[in-house]
Amino acid sequence: MSILKNINGDRGIWGVFLLLALISFLPMYSASSNLANVIGIGSTSGYLMKHALILVLGFILLYLIHKIPYRYFSGSSVLLLPFILLLLIYTISSGTTIGGATASRWIRIPIVGISFQTSTFAGVILMIYVARYFSKRKDTKIEFKESFWKLWTPVGLILLAILPANFSTAALLFLSVVVLSMLGGYPLKFIGKILGMALIALTLFIFVGRSLSPGLRAKTDTWKNRIINFQDKNPKDDYQVEKAKIAIATGGMFGLGAGKSVQKNFLPQSSSDFIYAIIVEEYGLVGGIVVILLYMWLLFRIYIVAKKAKTVFATLLVIGVGFPIIFQAIINMAVASNLIPVTGQTLPLLSSGGTSIWMTCMAIGIVLSVSATKNDKDINEQLDDENPLDVLYEAVD
Repeated sequence: MSILKNINGDRGIWGVFLLLALISFLPMYSASSNLANVIGIGSTSGYLMKHALILVLGFILLYLIHKIPYRYFSGSSVLLLPFILLLLIYTISSGTTIGGATASRWIRIPIVGISFQTSTFAGVILMIYVARYFSKRKDTKIEFKESFWKLWTPVGLILLAILPANFSTAALLFLSVVVLSMLGGYPLKFIGKILGMALIALTLFIFVGRSLSPGLRAKTDTWKNRIINFQDKNPKDDYQVEKAKIAIATGGMFGLGAGKSVQKNFLPQSSSDFIYAIIVEEYGLVGGIVVILLYMWLLFRIYIVAKKAKTVFATLLVIGVGFPIIFQAIINMAVASNLIPVTGQTLPLLSSGGTSIWMTCMAIGIVLSVSATKNDKDINEQLDDENPLDVLYEAVD
């Protein structure tokens, strides 16, 4: 019971986190049998133990972060941003090439022997920085030139460093920054300019990259083929999506039962990108809806924390690091259901992968930090007059 006394913050978020973590073991154990029995890499018990270790380390990270007063994250983002940029550049330069395409998403940490995906860490730090920028300018008029250099230049550099290896993550981050900017009071006419500049920059990146780098040419071909395959709905050209659709279709109302998935033996990414299809196949429509409801409940609790936050920075911080978790979950489930093209986004806390789980825990820890310090006297002495979510209410009314 002493542990429970030291756990602070929104109880609903704690509950959803623990439920998702516990639920993840059964589909992870089942889906990993594809790697162990079909491909012949490792063992199912080994993958399960690894997943358990990752979740334990994630819980420790979440617990430690939720104990830090949220105001300290503001200055830390400024200090970490240059380091993150250098880390991303190092990741690209030290990455390997697979089939002619760049696979520079991970770096290996020699001491502990694990791989670390730098783009997910960069995303959390970037959203904190953006929240800080707008909280610092809540009482001043935002000028486009000033915002271009102090906001969009750092954002652009980070996204440019992520883009060659992970287009979907870069796109998701850019969308999150735009949404947070709108909530932070950034003028819509400036948003239009930024969107236009981003489109031009992406076009130039594709054309210049294709002409200079065979790896980038292969990568952009992959982007194009995924969109074409999605539009054409050709099963022969989109093997993974077709197997995911079969898994979902055969799941029925209550599924085939725990561990009885058939398509896990054919889906190369059954334990990560397409784990939602395995969940629906084994636990049916009921299981799939339960997972969706858990993420919706997490979204609702994040919204409540943001609404109750007493400072602009706290509100924007919660939205900036919390909402992308839900965006990522929706994207993953939409890909498995063939509603959007394949993106390579994992299902937060349910898919395999250390970095993804740890960064989700880090983001949830930050949200819990905000909810845990809402009655802190030092924080309340620095209250802001207006909550950005109140502006939305006024706009709707």
